[in-house]
Amino acid sequence: AKTASFSFDGKSYVGIEGDTLASALLANGVHLVGRSFKYHRPRGFLSAGAEEPNALVQIVRDDARKTPNVRATVQELYDGLTANSQNRWPSLAFDVSAVNDLASPMFSAGFYY
Repeated sequence: AKTASFSFDGKSYVGIEGDTLASALLANGVHLVGRSFKYHRPRGFLSAGAEEPNALVQIVRDDARKTPNVRATVQELYDGLTANSQNRWPSLAFDVSAVNDLASPMFSAGFYY
């Protein structure tokens, strides 16, 4: 099997070419891959296919071409792949907007704005 170098959130990893981004991240010990849209709660992998609701990433081709909301469980790994997590600032590990979770008891179910 041919190896492929890829990056996720600026950190370099190695995986097996043709495998999925999700399996390569898991093989490298990466479990946190995003944040929820509303409260910015941590999100990891939940399933292994196209039904995956949590592992949505942005695929970066170059500065002008970025594709958001790609499921890591269906994105084929290739050498040079660059992916970023979504719904976080300034970083996935420390998301300032996670403070929204503290206010969750004050909002009704379905409140988004």
